[in-house]
Amino acid sequence: MEVAHVELRHGELRAEGTQLGATYELRYRLWPTTLTVDLVGESSLKLDLADADFFDLGWSPLFNSLPVLRDDLLTGGSARAYEMRWVDVPSLRVERSEQRYEPLGGNIVRFAAGTFSAEIAFDDAGFVVDYPGLARRV
Repeated sequence: MEVAHVELRHGELRAEGTQLGATYELRYRLWPTTLTVDLVGESSLKLDLADADFFDLGWSPLFNSLPVLRDDLLTGGSARAYEMRWVDVPSLRVERSEQRYEPLGGNIVRFAAGTFSAEIAFDDAGFVVDYPGLARRV
């Protein structure tokens, strides 16, 4: 489960959220170029975006909205590739992740990373409403 407070300011997304996994609680704070993550009772980290396009936090559908919002992918266009600064949860291991987002129309975007892909549904504002096998917004 994830709960997030999200604010868009001048086209930039800021968020504070909490993830509850079966064996962990994680809190994060996302600013345009900084991500702070706290695995409650375990460890924490603070990351700068550096030369990546976006952050991506494991098990969080909110982070899939970042390229969709910035590049207005719900209006169509061709597939785009992004370099992400990906944080594995709950290990907090940080890796580079090449990801591809392909607008399919009808507020659906195909997301692909490595051999994994999913067709993610977004609302008109660009936020995930259904990520098959991962999350559904309530």
